[in-house]
Amino acid sequence: MSAEAADREAATSSRPCTPPQTSWFEFVLEEALLEQHLQKPSPDPPPVQLIVQFLEQASKPSVNEQNQVQPPPDNKRNRILKLLALKVAAHLKWDLDVLEKSLSVPVLNMLLNELLCISKVPPGTKHVDVDLSSLPPTTAMAILLYNRWAIRTIVQSSFPVKQVKPGPPQLNVMNQIQQEKELTENILKVLKEQAADSILVLEGALKLNKDLYVHTIRTLDLLAMEPGMVNGETESSTAGLKISAEEIQCQVCYDLGAIYFQQGSTNAAVHEKAKEKFFKTKELIAKNGSSSLHFTIDEERLAGYCQACEVLTSSSDDASQQATPYSQIHSCMKSGKYQDLVKIFLEDNLTLSLPEQFRQSVLRELFQKAQQGNDAVDEVCFKVCVCNTVCDVLQGRTIDIQFCQLFLKPSKEKIDFLLEVCSGSINLENASEELKRKMAAFLKNLCLGMEDLQFVFMISSHELFIKLLKDDERKLLIDQMRKRSPRINLCTKPVTSFYDIPASASVNIGQLEHQLILSVDPWRIRQILIELHGMTSERQFWTISNKWEVPNVYGNVILGIKDSLTRDLVYILMAKGLHCCAIKDFVHAKQLFAACLELVTEFSPKLRQVMLNEMLLLDIYTHEAGAGVSGERPPSDLISRVRGYLEMRVPDIPLRQVIAEECVAFLLNWCENEYLTMQVPLPLVQTNPYVKLGQLLAATCKELPGPKESRRTAKDLWEVVVQICSVSNQHKRGNDGRVSLIKHRESTLGIMYSGVLLILGILFFPLQEPLVLTTILSLFVKLHNVREDIVNDIAAEHISIWPSSIPNLQSVDFEAVAITVKELVSYALTINANNHFWLIIQADIYFATNQYSAALHYYLQAGAVCSDFFNKMVPPDVYTDQVIKRMIKCCSLLNCHTQVAILCQFLREVDYKTAFKALQEQNSHDAMDSYYEYIWDVTILEYLTYLHHKRGETDKRQIAIKAIGQTELNASNPEEVLQLAAQRRKKKFLQAMAKLYF
Repeated sequence: MSAEAADREAATSSRPCTPPQTSWFEFVLEEALLEQHLQKPSPDPPPVQLIVQFLEQASKPSVNEQNQVQPPPDNKRNRILKLLALKVAAHLKWDLDVLEKSLSVPVLNMLLNELLCISKVPPGTKHVDVDLSSLPPTTAMAILLYNRWAIRTIVQSSFPVKQVKPGPPQLNVMNQIQQEKELTENILKVLKEQAADSILVLEGALKLNKDLYVHTIRTLDLLAMEPGMVNGETESSTAGLKISAEEIQCQVCYDLGAIYFQQGSTNAAVHEKAKEKFFKTKELIAKNGSSSLHFTIDEERLAGYCQACEVLTSSSDDASQQATPYSQIHSCMKSGKYQDLVKIFLEDNLTLSLPEQFRQSVLRELFQKAQQGNDAVDEVCFKVCVCNTVCDVLQGRTIDIQFCQLFLKPSKEKIDFLLEVCSGSINLENASEELKRKMAAFLKNLCLGMEDLQFVFMISSHELFIKLLKDDERKLLIDQMRKRSPRINLCTKPVTSFYDIPASASVNIGQLEHQLILSVDPWRIRQILIELHGMTSERQFWTISNKWEVPNVYGNVILGIKDSLTRDLVYILMAKGLHCCAIKDFVHAKQLFAACLELVTEFSPKLRQVMLNEMLLLDIYTHEAGAGVSGERPPSDLISRVRGYLEMRVPDIPLRQVIAEECVAFLLNWCENEYLTMQVPLPLVQTNPYVKLGQLLAATCKELPGPKESRRTAKDLWEVVVQICSVSNQHKRGNDGRVSLIKHRESTLGIMYSGVLLILGILFFPLQEPLVLTTILSLFVKLHNVREDIVNDIAAEHISIWPSSIPNLQSVDFEAVAITVKELVSYALTINANNHFWLIIQADIYFATNQYSAALHYYLQAGAVCSDFFNKMVPPDVYTDQVIKRMIKCCSLLNCHTQVAILCQFLREVDYKTAFKALQEQNSHDAMDSYYEYIWDVTILEYLTYLHHKRGETDKRQIAIKAIGQTELNASNPEEVLQLAAQRRKKKFLQAMAKLYF
């Protein structure tokens, strides 16, 4: 029995109940129009889609007078529709490849069942019980087509399917997809139950030694005529499109081979049958040629099947099969002869016959066995991984992460095997220069990545390494290794105390240097240095690690200390303290700085002040990372020390720029605006540019929001920032490595754009006070907006306090300003991700750079954070008309036209022109009619009703009528009721939008 009865019943019950529409068919059913359509070079819609349309209309259930759902009637209209679908398939010559790619399983099942019906195959008859040789050629061919499709569908369903990324959720579409999925599963269940019968039918077809015929448009026309007018032509042997016996056997063999191969996963003996069928297919293609086949076969896929069958059916003593690497590898994996497996991979590194994907699949299988507790496979995993890595190196591919993980803890055995693989994978006499260069680079990088010098010497002294690298390259590599030699492998065992080693002085010095690098105890560091200086007076021990870095402004003073022991100790204590500070190890940093301060106090007032400054910076960092996170104010003595640093007038003290930056940011963060604006000494403002900037910023924040007369400080800050962002200004880097704010000629505040980020942006990044950040952001946004070529302005809070023009517009580096705005708003959102004004700025930036989906995300997030996820009304100063218009444009460019129409209602004056234009678009990527419940403007709903009526879209018109008929939208209602209805729909719509874009 075919799947016709069950499938038709499922299809009938799953389809929506809608009355038949006849107006559309008055012109579709004209055969001349169909033939004209099929004769076009590129018909639109494609012919295959016509099958879907015809069968869908023919299978629509009807509704009787008692409003009961009835199966599709067997009337003339439906028969003609089914005939038209069959004609389209005949036009495509019944090519299953084409039909399967474009038609779903339920539609193709319905089509082939109609073919069986029109070919006079009795319904309910088991195909396996029918003698194909006694049937008319077209009837036998119809049975073959159905059973071939059944087998192919079963095979195809066993393949993994890549999930399609879902679009915006649409209720109607989701229901339709679910119905089709359930229908497909039901059909597959029936097909799998009939699989054995279908296989027998196809095996019987191989015994037919005669040509068959498949229906054409002409034969279908003859069958549709009244009885007695056909004259038996469709029953004759010459009716329809001729399919030769060889073509039939070729295609049937291929399909049978595929189903046997699929069944072989549970029954290995079936692989022999698959092999027989595939090789028979190969012979027929070689005999007749692939171009002569009516049904095309993917020869690459056939070759893959043949190769797989050879591997799966080969025996251990079959020498001919063992000649292929695939068979050998399969045999080794099966028998557990893993050493032979490594040998095959090593030999293939010279021939490179195995594809990369196959190599990786074997390695994955080995890793799986190792994870299942097979310890013997661990070593094999490493060896195969090394072979794959060397192969990747020679072919110019990146090194896999698995190799890096396995080589985290190298050993002598691992190095030996790696060198063996490298030597066996390249023939130096015949290898090209490119291959030699790749191998040399791999070995050199391997040396540079190792901490243990013993392993480095194993590689660098190997014969292959010496041959591949020239003398000057080896010398350069050795110099690089010497420079980084203090980098100690912390994973190795602790070194035995040097007092217990009866070795030379050089060994003892090396042990002490090792301890000196690792230690963060200031008294232990002092003890080690005393012992080292007692052994030799020729070394400068502050140079033994390239990780010990001290700013140049300090280094010049420290290296001027005459006593070598004191010089080494001060330098190392400061370098280690700065490193601990950088990695936020503030406890050890304080210990090291305190010891250094105690040491330098005895002989150098200058270095004493330097250490006091560094300890101040350390205390600022400690408070900001600790108590400051919870909002606790800093102690008064810390604020006093910050003020004291800014007011300090000690001559010839080396200063680091970062300390001044952090002090000003610290005062701004803790709202010390009174001090910055009123109490800071005037000479300090005139000489310290950071204090000047902080004073202007504090004064501007203090006056917000003030009248226009009190915005003089805002104008001063504006002029300073414009001067800072001027391209013509130039600066130099200070001795401490930071960019100097002090210009040596024209301006005291000259900064130029350097790299990716303005120094001004770096300066303000320690700031965390929201008002200060808002002020800086609004300033840079305004500066960004004054460009002449700007198309989309960015909105910001307090933006009106800044001047609206710049006298010398060409002097400003607006590219640097744009980058600074992006960096500042990103930093601000890390401080407070729920500031709706900052979120609007971020959204405007994305909008200006044509990233519309991201812009909508931030526009919606801004509204959500200030309205309890839209449960309250979004403040009008957040969703201004400008913001709504930008959201409309984003939706329009994302082809979400129904969302555009709904957003047009949010404007103070509804934009009917834009809304109507959007609703006219038929290619919309949103939920369309599912959004109608969010429309409260009756005019828009009336337009939708008219539009759907004009298009003949009855279902959608009914949805619009239902929406417009709600009592709360009645124009006679009080204004409060109408506003409440609009607010409720706004809330639901914005929440639905947020779920889409969050």
